[in-house]
Amino acid sequence: VLYNKLIPQLSDAGVEILLAENFDAETIDFCKKYFKSTVEETLKSKTKFRSDKDRLFVKSGDVYLAGKDEENLILIAMPKELPRFIELPHCEVPTYIFLDDLIKVSLADKYDSDFFSIKMSRDAELYILDEYSGNLKEKIEKSLSNRDTGQISTAMVDKAMPKPLLNLLLKEFDITSVDIVFGGPFQKLRDFFSFPFPEMPEHNFKKLEPLRSSELTCFGCLFSAIRKKDRVLFYPYESFTEVLRLVQEAATGKEVETIKMTLYRVSKESKIALALLKAVENGKNVCVFIETKARFDESNNIYWGEKLKAAGANVIYSYPGIKVHSKILYIERKELLGKRAYGYISTGNFNENTSKVYTDIGLMTADKKITKELHQVFEVLERKIIIPKVKKLLISPFNSRSTFIKLIEQEIDNAEHGIEASIILKMNSLQDRDMIKKLYQASKAGVKIQLIVRGMCCLVPNVKGLSENINVVSIVDRFLEHSRVFIFENGGKNQMYIGSADWMTRNLDHRIEVLVPINDKDVFAKIKKTIDLQLNDNVKARIIRSSQPNEYVSSEGKYTNSSQHLIYKFLDS
Repeated sequence: VLYNKLIPQLSDAGVEILLAENFDAETIDFCKKYFKSTVEETLKSKTKFRSDKDRLFVKSGDVYLAGKDEENLILIAMPKELPRFIELPHCEVPTYIFLDDLIKVSLADKYDSDFFSIKMSRDAELYILDEYSGNLKEKIEKSLSNRDTGQISTAMVDKAMPKPLLNLLLKEFDITSVDIVFGGPFQKLRDFFSFPFPEMPEHNFKKLEPLRSSELTCFGCLFSAIRKKDRVLFYPYESFTEVLRLVQEAATGKEVETIKMTLYRVSKESKIALALLKAVENGKNVCVFIETKARFDESNNIYWGEKLKAAGANVIYSYPGIKVHSKILYIERKELLGKRAYGYISTGNFNENTSKVYTDIGLMTADKKITKELHQVFEVLERKIIIPKVKKLLISPFNSRSTFIKLIEQEIDNAEHGIEASIILKMNSLQDRDMIKKLYQASKAGVKIQLIVRGMCCLVPNVKGLSENINVVSIVDRFLEHSRVFIFENGGKNQMYIGSADWMTRNLDHRIEVLVPINDKDVFAKIKKTIDLQLNDNVKARIIRSSQPNEYVSSEGKYTNSSQHLIYKFLDS
């Protein structure tokens, strides 16, 4: 893709990426001067020679250049503080070279060796002995340091590397040819996110700045807005600011007595966590459940957990054997007519960074039945009760599976009695065997089923006699599809749920997840409109079939007519 598509297409657009094999004398001269003035000093502490006294160490995920000095292995860590792409000053059009090539050209004479890129990945699992007893947070904390020094599991290697150098690598790092994955000369191509692309209107993404919700910005107090009716937010189309504002108003408002929240993936500089600290300072009763088993975010979560605990918040860490994946907030205020509770239930995390990239839906509500049951979820997390008694919320592992099965069975019953029956489901992954079997049963009964599944889909659609009434599409676009929406026709009285759970066994049986029914007609219509736009996407939707060609629904639509652009227009109207 890099060589055959991106580089030629960039060239057509007037931007050149020059590879080492095409360097002329002027470019080589520039490389050596740039190396001397800017790069060489940074490499001194990053160069490692193999000797009897030393054992070379590579950090997981970092890029190194490997060369050979007689029988010694030389490893040079690519400097992270320098830009990966360097612009050549002597070219007529914007022309860039890889820092890798610049360094390789400059080192070739110095060491009389060619250099080749490698990137090692270490085992990132946190192996915790006896997860079902003791202090799980402390065990995770101790295990985090092992992630950097774990066994090398994969070595990405430039396929041009000569065999003698490769053998040195195998011997030095105690790996076998099974651990080697051969690729091109450049590793970590995610650095293209920082490529200094010039303005090219016909190629640049149209900016979709997060919208401020007009429904909420006209209110001086968010609690007044939520008291009037349920409110819904769509990220990243709409700004996460309103959620932050809700927590900040709760932290500073004199009427607020209690704030309870789950934190699954917390950003490193979390404004949400800072607002909770302010709430503790202001004497609020703050209870935070922190999931320390959120993969690759364990360290951030523990950091904020310790800060909140030190400030005086009631901090609860992961339970052994079960993950808390729900994204919920509960606030209690003392108002003129007595205590009033407010809730926020979302499909996505309380994370300001991911809210700019992940498509999620968040519901703000003061519905007494919902907030009463939401309070029970926190009582489970605080170990005050074991099983919540709920009728409105779906809470895994207690009633999500059984309720979804009943809802599917109702559609089956309706179809068998000649009543219109349909199911629309949007999720990240569909893997649970029993739920898939139930959908097959519904299809055979004549229920029309439409699925939007971004990632893993173990259901096979359009198989005669089994799933011919099931259509599946996957949408992968500039924003990561992350929301979960479940709609059942229910004999014309549509039922809709949104929440944190996919239809995977782990989400239904082994995690605490929360899904909320959408009762407000305006909120229902708004969510349904976004789902309809996705079901009609003819630009970025791929059809999932048993043969797995994954072809686009259509190849004719303009990119600005993709469902994500149309959702943005709809919310901006």
